[in-house]
Amino acid sequence: MAEKNTPKKHGKSEDARQERLKAALKANMARRKAQAKARAASDGKAGNDEG
Repeated sequence: MAEKNTPKKHGKSEDARQERLKAALKANMARRKAQAKARAASDGKAGNDEG
């Protein structure tokens, strides 16, 4: 990806944005982890039923 050469702004709005992004990333990772765990569990059950 190309990086944009924009100057960093410091202040409340930038801090708030960083906090929102951090919270969204954490929620996204938790959701993806739960999905992967559910898929692994369903794959394990399907494998046991076949044999």
